[in-house]
Amino acid sequence: MPATELPLLGRSDLVSITPGSARVSLTPNRLPEAGEQYRFHFNVEKCIGCKCCVVACNEQNGNPAEINWRRVGEIEGGVFPLAQRWHLSMGCNHCVEPSCMTGCPVKAYSKDPVTGIVDHNPDQCIGCQYCTWNCSYGVPQFNPARGVVGKCDMCHSRLTAGAQPACVNACPSGAIAIEIVDIAEWRKSPERGNAPGLPSVTDSFSTTRITMPEKAVELLNAIRRVDTERVQPEHAHASLVFLLVFIQMAAGAMGAIAFTGSSAAWLAAGVAMLALAAAPMHLGRPIHAHRAWLGWKTSWLSREVISFGIFAKAAIAAAWFGTPLTAAAACVAGLAGIFCSARIYMVPARPAWNSSFTLLDFYLTGFTLGPTLLLALGMIHTPLPSLIGLLAQFMLTLYRRRVFATSAAYELQSSAFLMDNQLRPIFVLRLLFTAAAVIALANYPQAAFAFALAAELAGRALFFQSVVGKSAASAFLTPGGKAA
Repeated sequence: MPATELPLLGRSDLVSITPGSARVSLTPNRLPEAGEQYRFHFNVEKCIGCKCCVVACNEQNGNPAEINWRRVGEIEGGVFPLAQRWHLSMGCNHCVEPSCMTGCPVKAYSKDPVTGIVDHNPDQCIGCQYCTWNCSYGVPQFNPARGVVGKCDMCHSRLTAGAQPACVNACPSGAIAIEIVDIAEWRKSPERGNAPGLPSVTDSFSTTRITMPEKAVELLNAIRRVDTERVQPEHAHASLVFLLVFIQMAAGAMGAIAFTGSSAAWLAAGVAMLALAAAPMHLGRPIHAHRAWLGWKTSWLSREVISFGIFAKAAIAAAWFGTPLTAAAACVAGLAGIFCSARIYMVPARPAWNSSFTLLDFYLTGFTLGPTLLLALGMIHTPLPSLIGLLAQFMLTLYRRRVFATSAAYELQSSAFLMDNQLRPIFVLRLLFTAAAVIALANYPQAAFAFALAAELAGRALFFQSVVGKSAASAFLTPGGKAA
């Protein structure tokens, strides 16, 4: 039915019993008007951490225990005997500027023009998981059994039927409610969306309003999330590691071919095609990989797909014609693709990725491996580019870890913590392989290439596994991600 004909919300029979037997409506009694939208309101003081909202959400949406579209975390502060602990229940914030929607390469997300609800279409989704990296709150979650991402839609089907969302209906203390927000006013003053243990509301202009207890306001600077010691490595994403390292090597090789006039463009083209063949392996639904260009206006992933597609064709043309000009054109396309690759990861939700380090690292991989490959095959004879690239990567690895360790940001400190602990073997191997490649470069170019390739593969695996994303505090989740 048209949005203007939707049943009014806030029915008298849909109420919550709060202490004092006060009957309080937890949904609006009208639809949003122009410039307005629905949002969640969460009252921290009322939440008792029972997780009824989590259970109700999973039951409503048929999700397994390890996938929680609504999560309950904890924050604490103060000093004994005045220590305090509160709970945070967070679902999708239905942002004004949803990063999940702008980053999606297949346009699987949409923002309802009437309600403002950010909806996800699983039929359109290809399971690239880019939105799970883009969201500062960790809202979209990948379901490997289905091969697609899912997220809270504020129980849109229940709302349109005049009922409350499952989480609102299940909360025994009335801590969660739906209300209407004036978007323009919220943009001017979004501070009521901030809370300890949550990313900044301005990352994507989350609309969720949070009411903090008076005691929490007094202890604001002392309140911390309580899951800081539970940081764990992320997935290695082996197919992405292979894709990025080999496509960057192909671009670097094409640059060396254009500069030296070598006739080995066929080699770079072959490496590029091999890398691109691995790209769909990352997707939950690789059969629909052809859709990945649809979001080119806003998604860097779509732009990467287009750029590397052009690079592959240009590399084939360079191999066919065998001229420095065609090789240079292919190199430019490859460099553009590397830039798009780096921008995919340079998002506020992933502080360890969101810096010039990522762009420099990606370009150095191409600058190092491309010439080293040609050197190992005897197609060029100077080791200088390879030596510069290897030394630069060695110093960048050490410097980046130092910057993370000395940062005031929890996420960056946690990335350094992972490099020093769970991921220390990979970190050390990355440095050792790089050093071995430098030593072997002059007399054993084939061994140098093998070491350099191993170093870059280890470095890219470290890139994925050491990142710690912004998220709502999730103290009730186990290290494996399953609900406790």
